[in-house]
Amino acid sequence: MDDKDNPRVFMPPPLIFSGLLTLGILMDRRPVTLGVVQMFGGALALAAFGLIATALGMFRRKSTRPEPWQPASALVDEGIYRLTRNPMYLGMALLSLGIALVFASLGGVLATVLAAFIIDRAVIPREEAYLLRRFGEDYRNYRSRVRRWL
Repeated sequence: MDDKDNPRVFMPPPLIFSGLLTLGILMDRRPVTLGVVQMFGGALALAAFGLIATALGMFRRKSTRPEPWQPASALVDEGIYRLTRNPMYLGMALLSLGIALVFASLGGVLATVLAAFIIDRAVIPREEAYLLRRFGEDYRNYRSRVRRWL
């Protein structure tokens, strides 16, 4: 296995979520008043930050890089990774959705769905192919017992 091999992700996933979310919110251009939906969105965004931080902590414990354009030195399959293979992407989607709700932005919600679709169809398959090349049977077994999202 070449140490320079990586998933060849074309764009940082946080940029996909944040860029599309920003466009969606800007398309709405409505004043926002504080209500139940906005408070739920804020709580969802805070929970999403916790999910992302937990996932990043697992990468640190295993001394491997979380960036999908960097080679992986270890397979992270513990902690939150026992419940979902992609807690960071799940966290990014929930964060994006929470922010869209805070802004009461239908465009933001739709942009979040689009971003999650792009991640699911264009980013994750590259990562999965790479992890299969890198970790072989260990990754195959992990993938068979843990769902992609939830």
